[in-house]
Amino acid sequence: MARAASTGRHIESFIEMLSAERGLAQNSLLAYRTDLADFAGHLTARGEAPERVGIDSLRAYVQGLADAGMKPATAARRISALRQFFRFLAQDGIRTDDPSALLDAPRRARPLPKLLSEAEVDALLTAARGSRDDPAEAARLTALLEILYATGLRVSELVGLRWPPHGDDARFLVVRGKGGRERLVPLSEPARLAIADYAGWRAAFITGKASPWLFPSRGDSGHLTRQRFGQLLKDLALAAGISPAKVSPHVLRHAFASHLLAHGADLRAVQKMLGHADISTTQIYTHVLEARKQALVRQHHPLAQDPLARD
Repeated sequence: MARAASTGRHIESFIEMLSAERGLAQNSLLAYRTDLADFAGHLTARGEAPERVGIDSLRAYVQGLADAGMKPATAARRISALRQFFRFLAQDGIRTDDPSALLDAPRRARPLPKLLSEAEVDALLTAARGSRDDPAEAARLTALLEILYATGLRVSELVGLRWPPHGDDARFLVVRGKGGRERLVPLSEPARLAIADYAGWRAAFITGKASPWLFPSRGDSGHLTRQRFGQLLKDLALAAGISPAKVSPHVLRHAFASHLLAHGADLRAVQKMLGHADISTTQIYTHVLEARKQALVRQHHPLAQDPLARD
């Protein structure tokens, strides 16, 4: 019991540090807490404590994840949480070493993101504008889609936009991203027009006192939730004749980046707009475009279709 209580205290101290010093969002903090709670269960079952656990126990835990059939991407996230946790313990003087430094992360192939074509994005926008009897809802959906496709915001950034969403220059959104970092993101003309149209209907979503959010809601958060927006996108996909499984807020973020690059945008500029700290994260979209080119060649080039034609 004492070891379990000790583990819990260290985890909570670590979570408090992530919140106070790194400014992580609640969703990220919950993910860290969940991952470390699973590891705490492993320690309790073995009668161990984080102050003294060794590399053999950590390797046994990681092997247990693999034996349970956990996907490599999920296991890699767990290992990342462990490494940061033990680094924190060492920096805080609770340990004199960091056993997690000897852990090997599972190898995983980086999947290419799902893509929507420009025609499919247009179909979603058409469905948003005209498929609903409620003009306020139509205006809100159109604004949400136009902003997302024009900026590539993370869904949490989109639903958490403040009112008004821009500063002195209406051509740019002020976005607060990961770690509380602010960035300016350019708005397309269709997105600016959609926001202006929606502004006339925004009051329909406010009950009681004035709301500080661009997309207010009656829920506990005070603004539209990412889960609700995801549901609205699935409904729009059906209306647009697109498989709902193919559409999500993150897929639209991918569409923004890949379509920009396909039209010749600079990779560094796209990196800044997406809020990626590392250019390698943005480079995945160049692989997507190359894979699409190869698929088109295989589909349409006569020599690619008929291997006998090469002889």
